[in-house]
Amino acid sequence: MKAAVAQVVALSALFVMLGRPVDAQEAKPVPKDSVRVYVAGCTKGMVFTAGPRMEDPPTSLEIPEGMHLRMNGPKKLMAEIKAHEGSMVGITGLMKKGQYAPGVAVGGGVRISPGSSGTGGLVGNPGGDQIYIDVEGWRPVAGSCPSR
Repeated sequence: MKAAVAQVVALSALFVMLGRPVDAQEAKPVPKDSVRVYVAGCTKGMVFTAGPRMEDPPTSLEIPEGMHLRMNGPKKLMAEIKAHEGSMVGITGLMKKGQYAPGVAVGGGVRISPGSSGTGGLVGNPGGDQIYIDVEGWRPVAGSCPSR
């Protein structure tokens, strides 16, 4: 009798596992002020440089080739990406809406962008123009990165 109960429990667990993919992770919900993007390119340290736009999978944002993104993520994930430095990778992650537009966001959809002044001006914020992506995953992509 105990063996029959154990078999029923084991079969029930098996059917539950077969009902959903075991290795696929459920995507986290995207916050209202962010957007999930996929972009292919090259890495150097914690900086990701966007490569040419790829069709598969398409991204919902127009991230121009050559744009630098500062990557944030779990140490294990970042170590995996760093191990593939020098070869093309595609990363999936969350970016704040509108942070890649020129200028500084002051809130309420308002941005202040620099004008074309000939001389003088204010000293810029060295960290103010960095664009961040919270990396959720990555995959290798066909192609090679330019050597420096």
